[in-house]
Amino acid sequence: MNNAINFEYEETTPSRIVHSVSDLNQLVRSLLEDAFPPLWIEGEISNFACPSSGHWYFTLKDANAQVRCAMFQGRNRILNFQPKNGMQVLIRAKIGLYEARGEYQLIADFMEAAGDGALRRAFEILKAKLAAEELFDPKFKKSIPSLPKKIGVVTSPTGAAIRDILSVLKRRFPNIPIIIYPTAVQGITAAPQIVKAIQIANLRKECDVIILARGGGSLEDLWPFNEEIVARAIFASELPIISAIGHEIDFTIADFVADQRAPTPSAAAELASPDQLEWLQQLNNIYIALIRQIELLINKQQQTLLGLTKRLRHPGQRLQDRAQRLDDLEQRLRIALTNHLHRKQATLNELSAKIYQHNPQFKLKLLQTQQTNLLQRLRQTLQQNLQNKQLQLANISRALDAVSPLATLARGYAIVTSSATGKILHDTNQVKIGDGINIQIEQGQLNCTVEEIIK
Repeated sequence: MNNAINFEYEETTPSRIVHSVSDLNQLVRSLLEDAFPPLWIEGEISNFACPSSGHWYFTLKDANAQVRCAMFQGRNRILNFQPKNGMQVLIRAKIGLYEARGEYQLIADFMEAAGDGALRRAFEILKAKLAAEELFDPKFKKSIPSLPKKIGVVTSPTGAAIRDILSVLKRRFPNIPIIIYPTAVQGITAAPQIVKAIQIANLRKECDVIILARGGGSLEDLWPFNEEIVARAIFASELPIISAIGHEIDFTIADFVADQRAPTPSAAAELASPDQLEWLQQLNNIYIALIRQIELLINKQQQTLLGLTKRLRHPGQRLQDRAQRLDDLEQRLRIALTNHLHRKQATLNELSAKIYQHNPQFKLKLLQTQQTNLLQRLRQTLQQNLQNKQLQLANISRALDAVSPLATLARGYAIVTSSATGKILHDTNQVKIGDGINIQIEQGQLNCTVEEIIK
């Protein structure tokens, strides 16, 4: 301890320091709280008290000593159990001092039943391991049959669980046989026996579903159902398994691996068995529906029989009907033969026409007719072409006359050409006095000699 308290005993010392009891207890409390970190302490509870404030006060003791403890409401309500006198617990607490009485005490902030802590940690470790291996995965869960032929129960044959299960099964559906696979459900030998019972049930295949059950108890009592070998036996089972371990608030590894969990053994029996009253009601409904269907079928057959009875006639009447039917068929045969003959005659006529078309005389007449038609069309075409050419010639003649020099001459003009060269004269420079020229007029030609040139 670094801090120290110095008391002055000499009354004559003028610097004497006097402490009050409250100051002393407060100083000691500070020293204790600073000197010790939170500690884990195990012991037995005695003198447990829970006043109206909700705080817990108790004494923690062992064979040789005891210490007073307090656990305040804000911390104790997170626990899932109620402490009792004589219970062995493990607490996490800080050392403090109750100043009013000058007593040192433990202020607890967590408590668990002694022995449960290690089991809980082992539970969580195994749970995480099996979850990683998908032993809890819903895809591997097998369905529970709705109407099992037999139900197997893996449990203690003398426990309360088997009595509850048998009572529920007798009430719900007493006709379903029950096969009990006896096993211990507590202690170190329980887990191997449970595994063996599950394996025997799968080997014999005597039942359709297994109930794995046990009554309530502490975590240590239920521990066989948290063993890894039991979990793997449940997962490997070909028969669907319903787990019913402990009370509704209890959970074991077996509950997570099983195909279905029931909160209690009685609830497991209800899950595994159908309700006889419901099935009887369903069977009664099916019976009523079947009777109705049979009645409808009988009525239908009776109507059919009645119709057949009405259709039943005297043989003489049937012979008359057959004779009339024969006459009708004969008439239809004659009509059919006549129609067939007409069709054949039409086919013959058509073939004769086709043959006549291929006759050389017919073809010759056809070619002569075509020749006559072609000659007539040729004459018409030549006549039409001649008329068109005559019309074109007339148009060309009119156009030629319009530009012909003769037409110019007819209007009093003349064409003068050189007698020597025959070229048309356009300029007086083309001739000289004494040259001969020809003058073409409308009615003839004049041969002249140039006597004078006027520029």
